[in-house]
Amino acid sequence: MNSLFAVILGIVTVYLAYTRYARRIDRSVIQSDPRRATPATLYMDGVDFMPTNRNILFGYHFKSIAAAGPIVGAIVAATLWGWLPALIWLVVGVSFMGWASDYSAIVLSVRNEGNSLSAVAHRLISPRTRTVLFLFIFFYLLLIAGAFVGIMASVLESQPRTHLGMILLVAMGLLLGQMLYRWRSGLLAATILTVGITLLAILIGPLTEGTFKGLNEMLNGITGGAPIVTYFDPTLASFKGAEAKIMPSLLFWALAICVFCYAGSVLPIWRMAQPVVYVGFWVTALAMILGLAGAALGTFVKPEVAQFRIPAFKGWNPQLGPAGVMPLWPMLFVTIACGAISGWHALFGTVGTARQIENEADMLPVGAGSMFAEFLLGLLALLAVSVGAKGSPVAAFANGLGGFISVWGIPLDYASSLAFAAFIVIVLVVTQLIFRVMRVTLTEWLGEVVPVFRNQHVASFISVALAILLVLTGTWIYLWQLFGAANQLMAALSLLLVTIWLASVGKAWLYAGLPMIFMYVTTVGSVVVTAYNLYFNVYRPNVAAGRLLPAAGSGLMVLVSVLLVMAALLIGLDGWRAFLKYLGRPAPAPGPAPARG
Repeated sequence: MNSLFAVILGIVTVYLAYTRYARRIDRSVIQSDPRRATPATLYMDGVDFMPTNRNILFGYHFKSIAAAGPIVGAIVAATLWGWLPALIWLVVGVSFMGWASDYSAIVLSVRNEGNSLSAVAHRLISPRTRTVLFLFIFFYLLLIAGAFVGIMASVLESQPRTHLGMILLVAMGLLLGQMLYRWRSGLLAATILTVGITLLAILIGPLTEGTFKGLNEMLNGITGGAPIVTYFDPTLASFKGAEAKIMPSLLFWALAICVFCYAGSVLPIWRMAQPVVYVGFWVTALAMILGLAGAALGTFVKPEVAQFRIPAFKGWNPQLGPAGVMPLWPMLFVTIACGAISGWHALFGTVGTARQIENEADMLPVGAGSMFAEFLLGLLALLAVSVGAKGSPVAAFANGLGGFISVWGIPLDYASSLAFAAFIVIVLVVTQLIFRVMRVTLTEWLGEVVPVFRNQHVASFISVALAILLVLTGTWIYLWQLFGAANQLMAALSLLLVTIWLASVGKAWLYAGLPMIFMYVTTVGSVVVTAYNLYFNVYRPNVAAGRLLPAAGSGLMVLVSVLLVMAALLIGLDGWRAFLKYLGRPAPAPGPAPARG
């Protein structure tokens, strides 16, 4: 097996699934109507509801959904079970489940006045379901936030050559927002300027590596080189020994990330979140194009970077020592948390992208198109580790991608620097959106009962503080499987709502219902397996060793696992009752669609 064949397989998958399946569903089931007014045009307020050109919205949506999931998940899965199971799940998942989940969530919101999943659940199912879904979404977002902040802090601590590029990325995002929305500059000129400066900063980043290394050494000198927290690490997340350490430098970068995310959460979306995401999209797109094309071309030009070097299949249940049991089913399907199907996509699509859809004909290219693009990112990560790139998942991705980019004659050091920066950009710009959605969810959930939560600063501060707590306990290192399970369970619940809505309006529902059943059963099972591993292989060893803080953190994750399963079962029970109710009714007569103005 070589990377050229895999790239061809990826391109054929995207073409066939999009043109032969997705377009058919859009045309015959959903029946997108360009003449129908969308919530963005009906309720335009310039804040949340804002008609946006499909080309801009594609870049914004893709970069808003593409994060660490398709990269770390694909690499860890290939490491555990081999590249073949990972490749099969990526191809099958995106073809029959991933695009359907993303696209249908946007359709669900657009056809329901731009409402969120919780609001639609309140109307279609019951008020209790709305409350339980709020609980599920908040803890789900907390898991993502803790995992991403922990991963990002670890990468920034170990890769000082990328810091200048990240600082300039934020600065250029702020400048782009000012240029577009205050100075009314042209999009093309503003994009070339801000993206160009960001790329230049990334390329010269290795020249500033010594400065930021010195900063890390100075920070660690505060404690005399002693760690702040030592925790037990039974997972593959850090590729370290049984004991891992949180140094002052790691805490510093975790706090810096949280300050960035806090600003992105409370500032107007045009000021920071949107323009930073837009700049990040071009950096990511450039790295993906160079990487995938280099992987294909390398078969002929530089064969040593294109041949698969890891086994195709390593077994059904790899033993990870203290990490516990990891059966291929259900754990493979939550380890690759994105690239095949993702709940974050559906959640963000309903509260963000759907409110910017200018024309119903844009729902498919934006929703399904972005999902297929993320599939290619997951495939690129799988190729990076399959050709033998070493190190942690992040290092394997950067080294493998750097090798592919070097096919174009770019020195390997600079190519790897671009690859590391691309990973950080991919995750960093999404992390701020996670905290933004988390803040909104907390406000909607508790704001009616405790008015102080209506204050965006209070809600954002609590969200950031909880994420830092997870990092300090070392619990973030245990979160990957639990995050993946919660993420895929979120996708199952989204597909459940889509299925119920399709039944309520008399449309064919099997294209959403069948993937929902598979993901629901699979992810509930994976949460149970993960809770078992956390309790017996993390919580109890920490208690026995007297590590109280990590024990508390892992115990909290066991409790969250139980809450996630209970919430999913309650939502599933209420959803099943609502589905049967709508299924027994005659299809409603179609009313006149609101016309575009």
